Amino acid sequence: MQPPSFPPGTRSTTRGSAGARPWNAAVILAGGVGARMGLDIPKQFVPIAGRTSLEHTVELFQSCELVDEIIIMMTPGYIPKAKELLEKQPNGKITAILPGGADRSETSRLALAAIADKDANVIFHDAVRPLLDGDIIGACIRALDVYAAVDVAIPSADTIIEVDEHNFIRAVPPRAKLRRGQTPQAFRLPVIAQAYERALQDPDFAATDDCSVVLKYCPDVPIFVVDGDEANIKITQPIDIHIADKLFQLRHKTALPGGHAEGLRGSTVLVFGASSGIGLELVQQLEAEGARVVGQSRTGNGTYVEDRRCVAQALADAAATHGRVDHVILSAGVLSVGPLAQLTDEQLHHDVDVNLTAAFIVAQESHKYLARSKGSLTLFASSSYTRGRANYTVYSATKAAIVNLTQALADEWSADGIRVNCISPSRTATPMRTRAFGVEEEGSLLPAAAVAGASLQVLASAMTGQVVDVRLPYTDASNDPALVAQP
Repeated sequence: MQPPSFPPGTRSTTRGSAGARPWNAAVILAGGVGARMGLDIPKQFVPIAGRTSLEHTVELFQSCELVDEIIIMMTPGYIPKAKELLEKQPNGKITAILPGGADRSETSRLALAAIADKDANVIFHDAVRPLLDGDIIGACIRALDVYAAVDVAIPSADTIIEVDEHNFIRAVPPRAKLRRGQTPQAFRLPVIAQAYERALQDPDFAATDDCSVVLKYCPDVPIFVVDGDEANIKITQPIDIHIADKLFQLRHKTALPGGHAEGLRGSTVLVFGASSGIGLELVQQLEAEGARVVGQSRTGNGTYVEDRRCVAQALADAAATHGRVDHVILSAGVLSVGPLAQLTDEQLHHDVDVNLTAAFIVAQESHKYLARSKGSLTLFASSSYTRGRANYTVYSATKAAIVNLTQALADEWSADGIRVNCISPSRTATPMRTRAFGVEEEGSLLPAAAVAGASLQVLASAMTGQVVDVRLPYTDASNDPALVAQP
């Protein structure tokens, strides 16, 4: 049988020995200096959602199973700072942190020279695009099984105009054929290396990205376009920092690493708020997965989450009984409905204590146990955290604070190997909600079991610093709730 034929610049899905795949080297381009932002540090070091863009971006490629190696091309003079930051997270895939060149093209050429396997795939990505969806990385790498060059782009919502040197319109290209380019850009190394070799022979060579080099100097190589993501913004202007912060808060996960609650069997999980609603569902599903579950609640065993002594005793007892604490979940909460002006001091302090102060206390008291086990802390926000809600102002304000706490702790505790995440469910059928709003239309609320199922996926994953929304609609096929959200 003849091997399948492909257009110029394509290949079959296997290469070399049977079942082998190419080496996939990711190059993180972190050579910017932040001049357009008026900063005194490179923009890749600006904190966003608790960590720098560089850390967020490197973690994305660390988490991708298809990526074998990470090379970071850094602004000269800032390599020690990059090494210091990246020592906080597992960095087994990082093989080099190298000084970048005078421009994007030179930096790319230096990176290509640093890749030992000259038949590898290379995936270039901007360090200041920290909101990249990990699925796009995989899509680019898989596309290289067929195509030699891959770009990422999104449709243009705006009409694009071409102007002359006097600022008059010369042309209005049809919008349907236009795309806004992003990164990653991925190539088989021999192709991109040949394109640069030819470019260096051109005295008028100039390029702002790598696909344009292939397009001009290897015109017979088709460049396939993978669909990008509107949230995959490049942090260039000062306002982009604020936008990125908010996008991190609003970011939703549709496919969680692992897919199921694997790896929880035999682990010790302490659930605060275990007597009803999501907390009770968590206890039941965790036990079904084979975890050792310790449920604590005010009504069940007199544990008040806002009382430090109660929290400390619950943690100590769990550790003494089971020898360790692997995961701590705080699902307890209260919801007072009514105008803020009419809340009594007692209601105000109680709601803040249970919904926010308790999270601080649980975090403080859990730290030493989770540092030993390299475990996780899971907190709960609500869909109301995205904006204040009239008549439950305290609740929505404290849930917004929980999101910020999650991101801050994930950064603060990364050196200790503790993961911190936040579950943000939409309106959920719980006794707390029924007490506040009465009986609501059937089908308008998310089942507590769906939220618990999503939470178990988060526990079993390697993610940290993430806000995971669980929304309607959901499916319960095979007891596997689906997370449905737009990233």
